[in-house]
Amino acid sequence: MKKTFNLTSPNKEPERQVDSVVHEIRKYVKRERRKPLPENVDFWDFDCRIGNDVDSATDFKLDTLNASIDKFVQADKETFYLEILAKPGHAENKNKKK
Repeated sequence: MKKTFNLTSPNKEPERQVDSVVHEIRKYVKRERRKPLPENVDFWDFDCRIGNDVDSATDFKLDTLNASIDKFVQADKETFYLEILAKPGHAENKNKKK
């Protein structure tokens, strides 16, 4: 998903628009996680970037999605760019001998 989201809408309160954006993002992540895993892959991982536009986007962790979006809301930005790309994830073997 590579998309610029609007934080303002003429038909919605700002808080409801933010909720709508977060819901759309979470729906995308859930849909990607349901896809069948390739061989030798443990889970779907995600590369995430957020910023004012494509060029100024910085990396962030998916579990800090709400905090990342809240920074744009508090700064009274009207839009933000979000990029979330699924990639194969591999679990580290915790029982591995050194």
